[in-house]
Amino acid sequence: MHALSSLADDLFAPAMVPLVDDAEGGIRYWPDAIDAATARRWFDLLHAGAAWTHLQRPMYDRIVDVPRLLANYAVDALPADLPLTHLLACVQARAPAPYSRIGMNLYRDGHDSVAMHGDKLHTVAAGHPITLVSLGAPRRMLIRARGGRRETLAVDLAPGSVLSMSHASQSTHEHGIPKTRRAQGARISVVFRVRPDRAPLPAQRGEGAEGG
Repeated sequence: MHALSSLADDLFAPAMVPLVDDAEGGIRYWPDAIDAATARRWFDLLHAGAAWTHLQRPMYDRIVDVPRLLANYAVDALPADLPLTHLLACVQARAPAPYSRIGMNLYRDGHDSVAMHGDKLHTVAAGHPITLVSLGAPRRMLIRARGGRRETLAVDLAPGSVLSMSHASQSTHEHGIPKTRRAQGARISVVFRVRPDRAPLPAQRGEGAEGG
């Protein structure tokens, strides 16, 4: 497994780090997209003010808790008291797309996680990226190639960082946030997606359940 440590404190960190290459831009990482003070302020506003929900889902023969809190918003109806418009502008400057939904995940501690997965392709518009902003404590994401290679990249997502994944990469790679036994502060991921018109409504499918 290849590890890419957080580059936020490296004076010589590149503006963008390419992680996976494909014809649609692949998977790209901007470690210092937002300055530390602004990232902390936005984390505090979202942590206190977002409409967090605790979902459950069926797994085999039982109902289990989704191991993180979720919130979701339509881009055309963003609340004025949350910094989502500013976050959208930050994302558009790096991975422009006609984003229509924002799904947020609150990882309260190291016990909260999301299993390795790729976004379901019928729920995201073809040709457009899935882009996430990390706020709060750093957290490790694993990115693993599908198929025979099974190469895994470990990326420590820094607060104020942006990670963009192409639509095509959801077929070739999967990603997840594993549990950790280390002392772990809270982290929020703010995930921007372009939903096709035919996609199910968030209330039907649990917007944000595909964490990052």
